[in-house]
Amino acid sequence: MATTPHFDLLIIGTGPGGEGAAMTAAKHGKSVAAIERYTRVGGGCTHWGTIPSKALRRAIYHMNLVNQSPVYKRMDVVPEYPFAELLATAKRVIDEQVDLRESFYDRNHVRLIPGQARFVDAHTVEVEAEGGQRRRFTADAFVIATGSHPYRPADVDFSHPRVLDSDTLLGLDRTPRSITIYGAGVIGCEYASMLRNMQVAVNLVNTRAHLLEFLDDEITDALGYHFCDTGIRVLSNEEYEEVEPSKESVVVSLKSGKKIKSDVFLWANGRTGNTADLGLENVGLTANRRGQLEVNESFQTGQPHIYAVGDVVGFPALASASYDQGRFAASHYCGQADYHLVHDIPTGIYTTPEISSLGKTERQLTEEKVPYEVGKSTFKTLARAQITGQQVGMLKLVFHRETLALLGIHCFGENAAEIIHIGQAIMSQPAPNNTIRYFVNTTFNYPTMAEAYRVAALDGLGRVF
Repeated sequence: MATTPHFDLLIIGTGPGGEGAAMTAAKHGKSVAAIERYTRVGGGCTHWGTIPSKALRRAIYHMNLVNQSPVYKRMDVVPEYPFAELLATAKRVIDEQVDLRESFYDRNHVRLIPGQARFVDAHTVEVEAEGGQRRRFTADAFVIATGSHPYRPADVDFSHPRVLDSDTLLGLDRTPRSITIYGAGVIGCEYASMLRNMQVAVNLVNTRAHLLEFLDDEITDALGYHFCDTGIRVLSNEEYEEVEPSKESVVVSLKSGKKIKSDVFLWANGRTGNTADLGLENVGLTANRRGQLEVNESFQTGQPHIYAVGDVVGFPALASASYDQGRFAASHYCGQADYHLVHDIPTGIYTTPEISSLGKTERQLTEEKVPYEVGKSTFKTLARAQITGQQVGMLKLVFHRETLALLGIHCFGENAAEIIHIGQAIMSQPAPNNTIRYFVNTTFNYPTMAEAYRVAALDGLGRVF
């Protein structure tokens, strides 16, 4: 009779959270295996989310650079790049990422087990392979890192080729003339920006009063103005009544009485944790209505030896945060109490231009009655931005009026997701090394976008002295 393979730690899912947990436990000398229901490692982040969407965004960016080239304009030639061809560049990046990530598992002697995992009992999972074969594995502890998928309301026909979600959009074989995007969260705003840069007519239906309400008000106002300026139609405080696809188009009827007709329809309103087929009932766990698992500060579920990390636990649902959560959960299991999870995680939103934010907003500080001041730098005044032609944007530093401690960083513009990390390093320092004086007393390369910190800090200091 064949014995059941046993591991110290068994991880379900190989996205950022699963990878972070697997590598950390392996480096602590634990026997580790990772179960992946798809044919290749990487999870939704690598195959349907972060990597392909950002690779597509970059391909569109380069397309626009070519189309704006004076050489082509003089020749009166505008090269055309179909959506499918731009997506081909994303596939190349995905392949490179998969090869790299597989080497991590191989190098660290983490066994990869293909198939769908289901809990049989508190220490046993059954894995069903693609051909239907089933095997059981046992472990001392588990990490659930199964990620999430787009939420699909029952009254929207996603089987129709003109009705898409953020996963199926990446399978489009042509460039649509127009699109209605329902949901103006991060995913909706990113795709609205990308598709508009391809000259697609974009209707963005926002179920809330403002775009990306969790961000600083000034940043969301700038994004809204930029969307309007580029021709994106934003409809706020709207909800759909009916989505009617046909052979030629999709008509969206809103509860306000408006009707929007477009080539295709993209649902981008919410995600659901991948917990439906995990056999959670066999271990006494229940997911919430969004398919997410409740965890404590150590990412333990109601079963202390079963951890959950990443999108399956909800906010902030970022690849960067998921990886760190996986590392933290594995470190906790290995008894490494000295490892601390960073709570201030930067937000990176890849619209055009980018948005990145860290720390408190003015709205929050006002509500908390914290005495603060603001320093700003507009990109159009920076030599580097003038040289590159990327002059739309600003850097905003929010700091304590008395101690000068940096409390928040908000950036809108080219490379915002990179620029944020300079301020992040200072903000994480203990007092008194976390003040905006650092930016005034430090010499930045010139011309660089980093110089925005010095300009913003000088502006802020000028308001308090």
